[in-house]
Amino acid sequence: MFEARTYIERRRQLRNLLGDSIALIYGHSEVPRNYRDNTYDFRQNSSFLYFAGHSISGMFLISTPDGDYLSGYENTVDDIIWTGPLPSLGELAEQIGVSKIIPSDKLADFLRSFGAEIHYLPPYRGDDVFMLASLLGKSPDEIRSGSSRKLLKSVVDLRLVKESCEIIEIEKALAASWDMYQEAARYISDGTSEYTVMAAMKAAAMDHNCTMSFTPIVTIRGEVLHNHSYSGTMKNGNLLLLDSGAETTTGYASDITRTFPVSGKFSDKQAVIYQTVLNAWKKAVSMVKPDITMKELHLAAAGEVAQGLIAAGLMKGNASDAVEAGAHAMFFPHGLGHMMGLDVHDMEDLGDYVGYGDEQRSGQFGLAFLRMARKLKPGYVFTIEPGIYFIDALIDKWKSEGKCRDFIDYDAVDKFRGLGGIRIEDDILVTDNGGRILGKNEIPREIIDVEGLFQDVLMP
Repeated sequence: MFEARTYIERRRQLRNLLGDSIALIYGHSEVPRNYRDNTYDFRQNSSFLYFAGHSISGMFLISTPDGDYLSGYENTVDDIIWTGPLPSLGELAEQIGVSKIIPSDKLADFLRSFGAEIHYLPPYRGDDVFMLASLLGKSPDEIRSGSSRKLLKSVVDLRLVKESCEIIEIEKALAASWDMYQEAARYISDGTSEYTVMAAMKAAAMDHNCTMSFTPIVTIRGEVLHNHSYSGTMKNGNLLLLDSGAETTTGYASDITRTFPVSGKFSDKQAVIYQTVLNAWKKAVSMVKPDITMKELHLAAAGEVAQGLIAAGLMKGNASDAVEAGAHAMFFPHGLGHMMGLDVHDMEDLGDYVGYGDEQRSGQFGLAFLRMARKLKPGYVFTIEPGIYFIDALIDKWKSEGKCRDFIDYDAVDKFRGLGGIRIEDDILVTDNGGRILGKNEIPREIIDVEGLFQDVLMP
């Protein structure tokens, strides 16, 4: 947790934005895995963490014009038998600078006593829908449709700009990521399983007192964008794509992707595609500055992808025209990046306002999957993660439809089938006059450095 003054100031800013409105910021409850007392690892609601800090189930923060209240359960002797002594609700409130508490069994009556609308964020878990319905005396359908746009915008506008204490936490997570990738490289070899690499990365995260910030991708099938199977066995000639992150005890995330040649050396075809992805990454990173839009960065990276594939003979024509037609999206079908912070896809539970403001998403294939398009501001933290993928089903579909034939040489593309996917991802902070790659130690990206990593970690 941060010092109490951090949470006090955040809540003061929230009250200023809300005016006379009353807001209920709900925490999460435990979720049973296969019976009530065997639960999944608890993860607190990120907006509750932002304003109240505590990673304890069943808690609520109530923001009113007259001040804040913390609600939760008081521990009983039965609780203490199983968990040991725990802070009281009053002590938990004091730790975050809240002076007023409401026991959970009194919360519904307390909320109704205001006789006014209670603002809440859109729930994305079913148990939260029913919990809010019970507290507010509404039906589940009314809860789903009745969340507060005013509160959502206020929370997003505050959380978008990261404070210095948040940057420190993200860099702690990145320190864990650096060790995770160093450890992974020790196990990348012919005949080794994907799950062996994943286990090494998880162990490295735990050694930093971190958890994983999301389910990691460790795969020789890099063309499957979110491949959470670890059943593959590496063979020389494969590329291993690793997309993973760590999460600190305060809830802040890192998110890094690298692609490694299992043999320790890229083939000629792999090197051409890898360098194209790296050039796209460099182009986007070089352009980061306040007031440029993420959409502009995405299109610039897409231009580099198209230019590199034209040089490799897989695409043809003019790169700018190809991007305008969306031809690059057969190879690069996702967006360039996303916001990061207390969520690895920060505030994605709060919808498109996070990444788009009041703008609308494009309907074009590829651009439609851009999670973020808004103007950058100092203090934003986001990812830049271009990639190139050879997805058989997508290639077959486009080829059969004759899609973008003026820009794609399908016969040449066929020779690259089976290469898989390559992605490079880092976490970027927008500064007053540019951008900074976060993390004190950069995980290798250049071909010579990636290949050299294998020599470094395997040397006795």
